[in-house]
Amino acid sequence: METTTLTKKTTAADHKVKKVLIICSKGSLQDVYAALIMANGAVMDGIETHVFFTFFGLDAITKGKLDKLHVPTVGNPSMMPHVPTVVAGLPGFESLASTMMKKEMEKLDIPPVSEMLEMITAGGGRLHGCQLAVDMFKLNREDFVDELEDIITVGDMFGLAAGEDSHIIFV
Repeated sequence: METTTLTKKTTAADHKVKKVLIICSKGSLQDVYAALIMANGAVMDGIETHVFFTFFGLDAITKGKLDKLHVPTVGNPSMMPHVPTVVAGLPGFESLASTMMKKEMEKLDIPPVSEMLEMITAGGGRLHGCQLAVDMFKLNREDFVDELEDIITVGDMFGLAAGEDSHIIFV
């Protein structure tokens, strides 16, 4: 007589992400929004969410800079099919491209960076600055938005990512 063994098929629901650490290392408009949109989505899904800002990503949480981020046009490979390099480098073109991108985002009701940070923290997300980058750029706590929870080391950042069903996303 033949015997069969039934095994439970695992699904995505069996391995739901419980915690996410998003590292924002770049200060361009598109990179900062990529990090913040993922963080906001995670918060909305009930996932424990941490965003670690390092190097030029600190611009996203620096007072006076966060709502003035821009789209780099020179050296941006995504611009090449649409805009020749010689045009992308013309004075004022980067400002024009950034303004156009922000208008398209407004049409989609995507809030400015400052509002996104408020939404993420209001939903329970936590924002962290990189101690090394803060020291390197000679910044201090007063330079940053109130939503910033703390300034931590890389070792502390990895501690935030510890645990089962935890993911790290680098932007």
